[in-house]
Amino acid sequence: MAGRVKLDNYAVAEAPRLGVRGWLRWAWRQVTSMRVALILLLLLAVAAIPGSVLPQRPRNLSAVLAYLAAHPSAGRLLDRLGLFDVFGSAWFTAIYLLLFASLIGCIVPRTIAHARALGEPPAAAPSSLARYEARGDVRVADGAAAIARVRAALGSRRWPTAKSPAFGYRIRVDRRVVRGHDQIALAAESGRLREWGNLAFHLALVGILTCIGLGSFLTYRGQAIVVEGRSFTNAVVSYDSFSSGRGFHAESLEPFTLALDSFVADFSATGRATDFRANVTLNEPAAAPRHAVIRVNQPLGVDGANVYLQGNGYAPALTVRDSTGAVALSGPVPFLPKDAAYTSTGVLKVPDVTTGPQIGIRATLLPTASSGIESAVSLAPQPLNPVIVFRVWTGDLGLDSGVPQNVYVLDDAHLSPVRGADGLPAVFAISPGESVTLPDGLGSVTWDALPRFAALDIRHDPTLPWLLASAILALAGLSASLFGPQRRVWVVASAASGTTVVTAAALGPDHDEGLPGLVERVIAAASD
Repeated sequence: MAGRVKLDNYAVAEAPRLGVRGWLRWAWRQVTSMRVALILLLLLAVAAIPGSVLPQRPRNLSAVLAYLAAHPSAGRLLDRLGLFDVFGSAWFTAIYLLLFASLIGCIVPRTIAHARALGEPPAAAPSSLARYEARGDVRVADGAAAIARVRAALGSRRWPTAKSPAFGYRIRVDRRVVRGHDQIALAAESGRLREWGNLAFHLALVGILTCIGLGSFLTYRGQAIVVEGRSFTNAVVSYDSFSSGRGFHAESLEPFTLALDSFVADFSATGRATDFRANVTLNEPAAAPRHAVIRVNQPLGVDGANVYLQGNGYAPALTVRDSTGAVALSGPVPFLPKDAAYTSTGVLKVPDVTTGPQIGIRATLLPTASSGIESAVSLAPQPLNPVIVFRVWTGDLGLDSGVPQNVYVLDDAHLSPVRGADGLPAVFAISPGESVTLPDGLGSVTWDALPRFAALDIRHDPTLPWLLASAILALAGLSASLFGPQRRVWVVASAASGTTVVTAAALGPDHDEGLPGLVERVIAAASD
């Protein structure tokens, strides 16, 4: 940009052209300013909000499709903006990379300048110390010896700073003449720990951002429900839900097998849970089977991943037969607990009926049921009197539409409830070992057993140790930056009229209440 600038009564000046290099230099200075770094950090936090509010394609595709179906206009707009894959969108990546550039651009010059300043002496002592509040003086016989004693004391471990050029006092001694008087002036400065802490904090931020970026690229996470007596194989198709980073490859999974031998839940007399234990057998390739116990916050480590116990509940083993007696569905069905008494809900979808319409069942499990079907509640989480109360629907379950469905939700938009003799939707109750015959020739439901299930959460993130180290470094750096000592001490020995007066003064932050004591110790060290 160039132009002619004319001022009244002055010659016309030609404004210089910035050029491409000038504009690039200006843009880089803006990006690497601390103000822009803080703005980008805040913007990154705000940009992540939609990722926690809206369903995301990599983690829950079915929820995204359901949202698009329920909100077609708004859904299409949000989809175009990339709000259903926030952390993989171009605009989020741009903010992320700009923040990286800004932090690195801030840190590198400061680190170089700080490294150069480590070997430099502090500024010389002021010519007059009268304006400092923390001040004291003493008469000595030999000013040079007094300064030597103070210098030795400032470098000893008796003082409240580390004996280190980086973290302790940096000292310089000058001989000078001020207003005709010979002086020996000592200047000491501490506070490098604050600057080191500041740099460590910003480096830790870069480390955290790096670990988060690499972690999201290399990680995988999946959830699986395993019923007692059954096993889980570490393969993508075996997970109930699975998400991974773009750098993950399915063939990198080690095909270990995890069998749930038993699940134990301990409850107090009041029904409060005291302990959950998943007793498992781990089978890894080229290794002998080993038994392990998974508890809450005590995961099992395998293949660089951690297997967490995320939840548990009951999985009643049910058998549904059609009117001909053919088995249409058989096996354990996990029921999700809804309260502390383990009142649990579950759904059975029976599409493979040889005769008659498809069947849907919405059921409630009461581990310790009270009397009465309609008003039954569970009194305790233990299976002391287990009862399943359920209703039946018939019609089109919608499984052939191609749209993924939640296995725990029964969409009754195209279903009709099975009604009783009174014309109201029929309610059925069943106990373990019993069978219920459904009306209208729909078949029967048999409750075979009541095993438990464990909900496992398997996470693999190779950057977690580095993320923890970066977080600890950030905390340590921030603490050092906020609470590290920062003081300046000046000691001047002035010879006049045959006597020597040593004057000491100290300067520090407003909240530093130890300056008077520091001056007293300096004066004591300077005294004969």
